[in-house]
Amino acid sequence: MIGITRGIATLVGAGVAGFLLWLAAQIGTGSAGEYWTTYGLVAAAGLTIALSQILGGWTKWGWPRLSGGVFLLGFLPVLVTGGWVLLARQPADFFNTSNWSRDLGVAGVVSDLGELLAAVAFGVGLTFGLTFDTSGPRRAVEVHETAVERPLPARDAPEPQAAVRAADEPPETGSVSAPDRRFGLRRTRSGSDRADS
Repeated sequence: MIGITRGIATLVGAGVAGFLLWLAAQIGTGSAGEYWTTYGLVAAAGLTIALSQILGGWTKWGWPRLSGGVFLLGFLPVLVTGGWVLLARQPADFFNTSNWSRDLGVAGVVSDLGELLAAVAFGVGLTFGLTFDTSGPRRAVEVHETAVERPLPARDAPEPQAAVRAADEPPETGSVSAPDRRFGLRRTRSGSDRADS
């Protein structure tokens, strides 16, 4: 079922991307406004392809969210590099990017990539779309409480040797003097026991 849903979402995304590419081809690149509109539509076509996969359930069926790590480490370098190439090849070159490219020694690379401006713009849009992911649907979690037997604190626990000694002693008769550890009662000592001690 996921394959069918993803297939339909991919087909719809490719259709929308194709329409955006066709629309971009109708505008042209004669002026700065036309140039940025054209390559903005090409970038939107790349974004559409990436979003079609998220909407098709490829990433766990949930609400889309922006992944900060992918945005910072994946998209921003692509945006800077692709944006530099697009700025250098625009008709008016408002930011003088082509001269800066010569000064930085990257004019050859910018010139070569400038022959594929549509692919550069499409890649920027696609990479931006890949910064989105889903966390999956939220499910209710049942919490089962279990009784846990906790050990007594050390001050309340009887000493093992004292408990054994008290159990081995015979019961005594006489006056009340020492506590009986077995029953929590006081036991009596006879006069002869007092004389022995």
